Amino acid sequence: MPASTTKSLRVAVLADSDTRWKWGSLTANRLSPAESDMRLDGFLLRGRATPTARQLEEVGVRADSLREVTAVEFLREMAKEPYDVLVLALVGGAVQAMLHGLAHAWDGRTRRPVVVTGYVGVVYEKLADGLLLRHGADLVLANSRQDADRFRAVYEGVGADASSVTEVALPFLGGADYTGNDPYTVVFAAQPSVPESRKDRTYLLDRLIGHARLHPEREVLLKLRSKPGEHTTHIEELPYQKLAQKTDLPPNFRLVYGHMGEVLDRTDLLVTVSSTAALESLHRRIPTVVLTDLGVREALGNHHFVGSGCLASWDQLDDGHRPTPDAAWVARQGVVAGGPSSRQGSYETAFDGARLRIGELLDAGSLPPLAPYYTPVTAPGYLPGILARHHLGPDGSPLPGAPAADKEPSPVRQIVRRAARGAYRHGVQRVAPVIRRMGEL
Repeated sequence: MPASTTKSLRVAVLADSDTRWKWGSLTANRLSPAESDMRLDGFLLRGRATPTARQLEEVGVRADSLREVTAVEFLREMAKEPYDVLVLALVGGAVQAMLHGLAHAWDGRTRRPVVVTGYVGVVYEKLADGLLLRHGADLVLANSRQDADRFRAVYEGVGADASSVTEVALPFLGGADYTGNDPYTVVFAAQPSVPESRKDRTYLLDRLIGHARLHPEREVLLKLRSKPGEHTTHIEELPYQKLAQKTDLPPNFRLVYGHMGEVLDRTDLLVTVSSTAALESLHRRIPTVVLTDLGVREALGNHHFVGSGCLASWDQLDDGHRPTPDAAWVARQGVVAGGPSSRQGSYETAFDGARLRIGELLDAGSLPPLAPYYTPVTAPGYLPGILARHHLGPDGSPLPGAPAADKEPSPVRQIVRRAARGAYRHGVQRVAPVIRRMGEL
């Protein structure tokens, strides 16, 4: 490895939700060479999905510091602190805003952090939109060979530089290979926004409960993403917890929370609509099913699994079906389902290329200014709105009156701020969905 990466490495991660903090912090650890002394500073972008203490604890990654910031506060911090690497674990629009804000904050500098971004999991929608919003980072991480090919094709197709695309893998794959459990345990990995309708979510819950009644010798678990009142990457208007309250549940059926890896330790069959948990399960050679009951549709995201060998329905599962994944498809997803020896030979080295590239950029001593594809010239009707949502002007500078803090607020101010954020999140999560549903009547 280059000499610069074997010394102390200062890494910052900016995330806007629990899953993105998980991806960003784990990615930062995977990008750091084993022999380096890494300091990890975490920043949580203030918003409706800012994770709670419980959600952060569930991820299991310890940062040397962790605090909540506004976009402008973060940019001011980046203008002062000499970080080596910055990981932007954000939704696409926020990545684009930060790239422009950072370009402004670092204007005139030749030394700046290496900027890294990417995706939390399966990319099954808004491919071009999300990718172009991430263009401008030094490394745009692709979680698989298939994604790397798709990402380069999009960038090259619009005439943008595709050299930033770097193939890695999902940073949270791992755990022991599947060997079986007693009792046999079926886990349904729920998703906050897929499917969306009450009818479809009630159907899936009823089928899961029905499977538990049909197989009383099995343990059936509904793995939930968040507890009531918590917020995730996607808005969950109809939590399964509330739907389950109205149902008489069999004794072998339970709702569970916690780290997905720990749940997979006791899983014999993982069932989902399109969750990234399916890839975690396949990596550990656990029988995995992607449901077809509601159709194979882009809106559900399960179309991504066409060719995987994992598509099946509840009727088939009730009859004892256990799918066999297609080895070629699995390999293209950056997943290693061939046992410990093959895992060590490929997954454990999946980030080597990215580490090498970061080392080369750090050793270069100076880096060119960040140059996103979207500019006031290429997207004059799109970019200003994205930047304005984060209180930035067309040139990436903070707008007058942008929320920022140069000092720690007083205790009273902190209490008021927390109350205001709570009211805002309540409006987004509870009031707005009701208004939308009323508008559909």
